[in-house]
Amino acid sequence: MTNVTVIEGSAVPLPIENLDTDQIMPKQFLRIVDKAGLSKGLLYDLRFDEHAAPLADCVLNQPAYNGARILIGGANFGCGSSREHAVWGLQQYGFDAVIAPSFAEIFYSNAMNNRLLLVQLEREAVDVLLRESTDDPASKILIDLEAQTVRSTTSAQVFRFPLGARHKRMVIEGMDTIDLTLTALADIEAFEKRHFERHPWAAVM
Repeated sequence: MTNVTVIEGSAVPLPIENLDTDQIMPKQFLRIVDKAGLSKGLLYDLRFDEHAAPLADCVLNQPAYNGARILIGGANFGCGSSREHAVWGLQQYGFDAVIAPSFAEIFYSNAMNNRLLLVQLEREAVDVLLRESTDDPASKILIDLEAQTVRSTTSAQVFRFPLGARHKRMVIEGMDTIDLTLTALADIEAFEKRHFERHPWAAVM
């Protein structure tokens, strides 16, 4: 798999504070046995009325934002229940990254472990990006994973963001937690061999 060191694209401004996972992926879309089809449920109650007709005033329904790869949200993004479906829905809809002033802790872990990049910036920086994406839907944002920076291609302002080494590697190399564990397979097998040599009665037949 080719390493991903840069995410660049237009952004959808969605400055809703405390947007919880029940809103991101409503409960009726959780009755599945796999991950398929969750893009339809993403932010469903914001996108559609009670008759399933698209709401014209919802930013996600505006043609100017079609194909956006980045979502800009409000503080405490992803609070509420721990459903991973919210992460999968965002990815299936086409988002590679979410930028916000803060994220709920469980959502952050779920997202990063599934290779959805979460970028936490100071509110002032988020406000700049929100304003630019609102004023010009065609404006672009460039996220440099190696440098851990976000650059606005409109104003050329650059903002730094924190990112742990493990999550950074996972996003760049396209790994989930299982993939990451398998990189240590040789060490795991060597540990098992030593363990069962010392404790042969514990070996599983």
